[in-house]
Amino acid sequence: MANLRQTQQLKQALKLTPNQILVQKLLLLPVPLMEQRIKEEIENNPALEDISEPLDEPKDEVSDNLDDDFEKGNTDDDFDAEEFMEENDEYVPAYKLSSDNYAAEQETRESSFADSSSFQDSLHFQLGLKDHLNERQQMLGEYIIGNIDEDGYLRRDLYSISNDITFQQNILTDEKELEPLLQIIQEFDPPGVGARDLRECLLIQLKREEHKNETQKLAIEILEKGFEEFTRKNYDKLKDILKVDDSKLREAVNEIIKLNPKPGQAFADAAASSTQVVPDFVIANSEGELEASINGRISSNLRLSPLYLEMSERKKGMDKMEREAATFAKTKTEAAGSFINAIKQREDTLQRVMQTILYYQHDYFASGDESKLKPMLLKDIAKEIGLDISTISRVVSSKYVQTNFGTFLLKTLFSESFQKESGEEVSINEVKNLIQEIISAEDKKKPINDDALVSLLEEKGYKVARRTVAKYREQLGIPVARMRKEI
Repeated sequence: MANLRQTQQLKQALKLTPNQILVQKLLLLPVPLMEQRIKEEIENNPALEDISEPLDEPKDEVSDNLDDDFEKGNTDDDFDAEEFMEENDEYVPAYKLSSDNYAAEQETRESSFADSSSFQDSLHFQLGLKDHLNERQQMLGEYIIGNIDEDGYLRRDLYSISNDITFQQNILTDEKELEPLLQIIQEFDPPGVGARDLRECLLIQLKREEHKNETQKLAIEILEKGFEEFTRKNYDKLKDILKVDDSKLREAVNEIIKLNPKPGQAFADAAASSTQVVPDFVIANSEGELEASINGRISSNLRLSPLYLEMSERKKGMDKMEREAATFAKTKTEAAGSFINAIKQREDTLQRVMQTILYYQHDYFASGDESKLKPMLLKDIAKEIGLDISTISRVVSSKYVQTNFGTFLLKTLFSESFQKESGEEVSINEVKNLIQEIISAEDKKKPINDDALVSLLEEKGYKVARRTVAKYREQLGIPVARMRKEI
């Protein structure tokens, strides 16, 4: 038998309390999600109250009269049915006693609401309108639609889809049966849906025009005979293939550019445009005096329920059921108190971080000039406030700040520094803005390549490597020089 021994060890460990964990979670939430989180907590914890909303419903006149009757001692025993019928002897129309409670000539008004259907729902609905399709064709069409992605493309070939239907649905089919159904789906809205590649998508949109002009006919010819040259912007070869001049080619190319390369995204864009951005911070500029504030002081609207506080503090003269109720009230009251304290700590942290950012970027917030945006890192703010970098990251994540010159994500203010040849440190955003300006002003017939950008930046005192210029250009969403070329 092994000898048993007792040992003593001294260890140092960092542990977060439940309240600290709650604060860190709340820091991540922007205003809309924070409001939703508070509503959920109020619903789950009766000891938490929102005093910004009326707690008691206003009594109407009937309720007041009933209260007076009870105070005077009048009860149901004093109720006289005959007197009631005599005093309310007016005629009641038969239609008001029916189930719908409406007369034939009485106007009815119904509340309407908008329903935003998804992209897939729209395609299924349009398929259902095709009365000439039998049940089997409807089912096969539904399966094809299920394989169309959010961009509106059918990325899988019909052979693979037919195999899936055979093995999964036990329905024998092939490409010859699916092809006509796909052509029907390609007639649906938005134009271009159901295409198998970009070329087919653009052709579907162009061919939907019943009366095509010469420019549209030439655009179709470009896609059918010279699509590869078009994607490479090899306009000289396109002119040789189509035997056209610069003017006609330019008009046809512009006709193609106007088309939608991702028809399915029309639904996503509509949903995104209806989304309202709620700022978490507001920077007010009053005659040069800047003031940062949080959008809404949430903690000041919350309180502990007086009823639950009273129940939790009772100690004497209680039976078993009352003691259980008091324990329940105490548990809920402590949880509500911790939640309110966590929100207060969240607001305090948000305010401190925003004040520090305002201090760093005072000139930018005062003028709105991006050239005055200083290089700033998360560790700079963390060091100034005395908090961990992860805490600062949670604060700036998904948070918006509202200013006199616009509303934008707080994290866009953070950028690394770039040292000019003069030794001055500037934000890399300044270099990106300069690249954007140079490319915007270039001759589109002879766009500037990355090597030329390096030389132009060096002339302005910014010595940047070609690889870095290419990285900044890609971050700005600007294609290479060859793809920016115009006729």
